[in-house]
Amino acid sequence: MKIGSIDLGERPVFLAPMEDVTDISFRLMCKKFGADMVYTEFVSSDALIRNVVKTHEKLAVADEERPVAIQIYGKEVDAMVRAAEMCEEARPDVLDINFGCPVKKVAGKGAGAGMLRNVPLMLEITRAVVNAVKIPVTVKTRLGWDADSKIIVDLAEQLQDCGIAALSIHGRTRSQMYTGEADWSLISDVKNNPRMHIPIIGNGDVTSAQSCKEHFDRYGVDGVMIGRGSIGRPWIFREVKHYQETGELLPVEPFAWYLDILKKQVLQSVDRLDERRGILHIRRHLAATSLFKGIPDFKQTRIAMLRAATLDELFNILDEIPTKFGVEYPIEII
Repeated sequence: MKIGSIDLGERPVFLAPMEDVTDISFRLMCKKFGADMVYTEFVSSDALIRNVVKTHEKLAVADEERPVAIQIYGKEVDAMVRAAEMCEEARPDVLDINFGCPVKKVAGKGAGAGMLRNVPLMLEITRAVVNAVKIPVTVKTRLGWDADSKIIVDLAEQLQDCGIAALSIHGRTRSQMYTGEADWSLISDVKNNPRMHIPIIGNGDVTSAQSCKEHFDRYGVDGVMIGRGSIGRPWIFREVKHYQETGELLPVEPFAWYLDILKKQVLQSVDRLDERRGILHIRRHLAATSLFKGIPDFKQTRIAMLRAATLDELFNILDEIPTKFGVEYPIEII
């Protein structure tokens, strides 16, 4: 599969862009474990052109994470063009446009998935951004606004005509948010449309090595994007790659191996921010990780872990888990 001239090989697996998740340290970790391409948190075009410092910081990319895409969102053509040009100066390999974010503060204001209710403007923005930069431009979107307007098959053709180099599709409507099951059948319809010639990347509910391969096999997509399944579990890309190459599940590592990775994430978060903000930022990963699932009577330890305010306090809790609960190997890691 190629995005422009970027060769990603057969059946590439992507780290999805996620706000407050895919910062540079997490992207580098997922890359280390085998992610073929990673995406930044989404960047507000309005905030970028207003020179908001925190937004500019999101443009920082490292050579070690390439190929990497910067993702932008907005609802004004001129602002999106200016933001695209600023992003290109940061030297990403790809520029991605977010037409899929369902949260109210984005979609409710007409940006992100809100664009699914204004397709002419979506296409105008896409054409303008494609023409404004020299790097490949891709789009990430959803099936439609709601169950009565699943427009993705026709929309995909229209976006392709705007000059995008690849299309990522989340198998839900905006109205679904992240509830219910992702419907990949329409993603498959897009892929099997004989008029489509750009790569199609599927996204939604891929949470294991087996499900990743199943989605490739069943729906014929060019790539698979993993989002929430990677939170607190960056090693999922290692599992996926091994299963794709061998057809066998990767042997489970000792509990301490996974715990060490989570601790590295904590340290990287603290180094990037500071102790207080770094711990607050990483709590999402600690709360979502599959490492602690299945441990009996873990509730109070989980509460204490998520309330810890210092590194010493948090690491003391984490280090006690294997002996306190007699866990030598993860219970539900796969």
